Amino acid sequence: MPIHERDVWRAQYFKDVPCPDDVVIPTDDVRAWPLYPQHRWVYDKLAVALSQGLDAAPHGVLPAHYPVFSKPMINLRGMGAGSRVIANEAEYRAAMAGGHFWCTLLTGPHVSSDAAVIDGKPVWWRHTTGVTAPGGTFDYWHIHAEPMRDIEDWCGRWASEHLRGYTGMINVETIGSRIIEAHLRFADQWPDLYGPGWMEAVVELYANGRWTYPDRNPTDAYSVVLFGPHGRRYRHPPASVVEQVLALDGVTSVQITFHPDWNPARHPMPPGGFRLAIVNATSLAAGRTGRNILRQSIM
Repeated sequence: MPIHERDVWRAQYFKDVPCPDDVVIPTDDVRAWPLYPQHRWVYDKLAVALSQGLDAAPHGVLPAHYPVFSKPMINLRGMGAGSRVIANEAEYRAAMAGGHFWCTLLTGPHVSSDAAVIDGKPVWWRHTTGVTAPGGTFDYWHIHAEPMRDIEDWCGRWASEHLRGYTGMINVETIGSRIIEAHLRFADQWPDLYGPGWMEAVVELYANGRWTYPDRNPTDAYSVVLFGPHGRRYRHPPASVVEQVLALDGVTSVQITFHPDWNPARHPMPPGGFRLAIVNATSLAAGRTGRNILRQSIM
């Protein structure tokens, strides 16, 4: 199966999708990095900020105005590691670190968008917003049925200029329609919520450079996240509990998102909590019910 998935709990979305042996489809940034040397500069968040005309510089260069947002220039592990708002010069000098940069503090909706791209030009979009919780965690993600034209216009122009020659999936995270992160892959947390046949269309895109997914009736969907406190060791719930959640009307999949035999510190996690599980569903109520069942079993 040349659809390369790092996290075993997400292999369920790809194991039954036919894919030619010579077609490689990455689902994480570590795998995508060596595949696309011409375009992997997009993992440099400072370069992405500057390519959009945002005020940004490496740590050591003083901002002209505060507050600013600070984070590592490159972070292939994700989960917002090392990110923070800096309110003034004293905080900035205390926070300075090698490999970090600051940029304009953007405001507006934080959106994760997947796009199918042919020679740099997006031909399909889907957008997701997160309902945040403390410490960089999320309560749930809302996969929207409707388009978001501001994002599609700004990011479409950006991709057409900066991703010429690239055909495949991209994911862009935006705040106020401006890109804060770009990835040469799609979001592998909820591909089951894009609809039947979507993964087969992704294979066709990588294999033959065509996008064939009609997406005639997109629907809203939800990816509901269960976090627990740091500092504990957790065990997976019994298989019967997972089956109970999967049997709920509207639930499409369950991910148990940690390795119980690992030291918890090996998992990249936000400061506000340790991610335990994800319930994907076509209704928010079903996702929350499933999360509560898992919470009682895991915690």
